[in-house]
Amino acid sequence: MTLIVRSGAAARAGGLLILLGPLVSWLAEFVTAAAWQDPPYSPFHNWVSHLGLTGPPQTAFGQVANSPLGAVMDTGWVTYGILLIVGAFLVFDVRKGTRPITIVTLAVLAGAGVSLVGIFQGSNAKLDSGLIAFHTLGAQTVMLTGNIMAITAGANGARIGLSKRRSITSITLGTAGLISFPLFMADALTGWMWNIGMLERAVIYPIMISHALLGSSLAAAHRLPTTPHPHHLDTPATL
Repeated sequence: MTLIVRSGAAARAGGLLILLGPLVSWLAEFVTAAAWQDPPYSPFHNWVSHLGLTGPPQTAFGQVANSPLGAVMDTGWVTYGILLIVGAFLVFDVRKGTRPITIVTLAVLAGAGVSLVGIFQGSNAKLDSGLIAFHTLGAQTVMLTGNIMAITAGANGARIGLSKRRSITSITLGTAGLISFPLFMADALTGWMWNIGMLERAVIYPIMISHALLGSSLAAAHRLPTTPHPHHLDTPATL
């Protein structure tokens, strides 16, 4: 079976970048949420994107938002997107056909989506200016393409170098994320807003976990060189 990933230091570096993306984002989320104390931030109740609001305290999308370190979260999202895109180009060999091209395309869309979330905040100011459309586009793009990428990477696990267990896990994570997406959207669009943060994370976290699994596998891979070693000619035995 033909591998669709590159070999060598550059590919391992790309795997490390893919791994670092979700780790940086999770760290930024933890630090930002810890700084939000008035009222205390709830990962189940509060929107994820409200962590990135840098303006004054406000009531946005039905919730009080007060994120003193919003710029930290925004930086984490943009960094995540950049690391994912660069890492995918370093790892996957697009010369190998439609499979790697598809995965890289999904990585670019997901990376651009999460970066848009960090650049265009979900604030009242962006709502009034109409720029909230870019925030919404970015969020929904990463939610869909990120989970599809997890399924696609898992389905091509043998060609990437993933173990069977990690391949199945990646497919399961992506499927769970896609199932959670319409539940999250229905909760938001109907105005019910029941534990919106929990449902939002049910869509997002499978993507981040799948990237961590993919990146750690690629960063730790030790692939054999593609060129064969020269064979030594046997010399006649001496008496």
